[in-house]
Amino acid sequence: MKIGVLADGFRLSTRENLIAAREVGAQGVQLYAVEGETAPENLSAAARRDLRAFARDQGLEFSAVCGDLGWGGFAFAERNPEKLERTKRIIDLALELGCPIVTTHIGVVPADEKHPRRAVMAEALNAIGRYAESVGAKLACETGPEPARVLRPFLDSLETRAVGVNLDPANLAMGFRTDFAETVRLLAPYIYHTHAKDGVLLKEGDPEIAYGMVEAPADYDESEYCLEVPLGEGDVRWEEYLGALKACGYDGYLTIERECGEDPRGDIALAVGFLQERLRRLG
Repeated sequence: MKIGVLADGFRLSTRENLIAAREVGAQGVQLYAVEGETAPENLSAAARRDLRAFARDQGLEFSAVCGDLGWGGFAFAERNPEKLERTKRIIDLALELGCPIVTTHIGVVPADEKHPRRAVMAEALNAIGRYAESVGAKLACETGPEPARVLRPFLDSLETRAVGVNLDPANLAMGFRTDFAETVRLLAPYIYHTHAKDGVLLKEGDPEIAYGMVEAPADYDESEYCLEVPLGEGDVRWEEYLGALKACGYDGYLTIERECGEDPRGDIALAVGFLQERLRRLG
């Protein structure tokens, strides 16, 4: 397994983010490509070549590209045509950067197989999966809204194997009580990328609210339900989780995601060291 960093976590310019990733010892970076200077429409063909070369000069590769368009994922049929076209352009960008993996949130998969939302989400994911297959890419759906026992059969039901998982153990830990080894075992064939993040569950909430399926009440405060913390300080059982990843043969990226905190560079550097030590223990 290799160690990556979500580049925007350093909160610097794109190239400064890549330099910082090299300096803390990362092997790869995940690029955020939804808006700003790294959105597809803002990177010309020449700029994409230059960015790929700059990353290579830092000794880095792109572990994944983040194409999370928010706004309920792919759960709303009327929004999906625009989202699908934009996701295709993000896939094109990722491939030009030498990276075949795009990550995104897809919405909440209902446990009820007859729920109409499942058909809406499946139609969208089959469409983007067919495109991804045609160009040699993969779409990795970020875990969090539902347990693996719900997500796995939904993925099995799709017509494409270009749609898999970006496994984020902290999202699971912050949403409900999680058996990390069982989660890895169930999702193993679909794990294309992972995030290394940690968090604490304060009290169980409603994923329909947290992930934009319904409008949040005026007094909704996410901080009442969960808290992101530095690696090793939360509810993720790292030895169990990493051991399960190794046992299933995963050899891709553990990409550090730090979305808060007053010292992002310090937290990311500590996370790199934390993962390096635990990977050494695994042998």
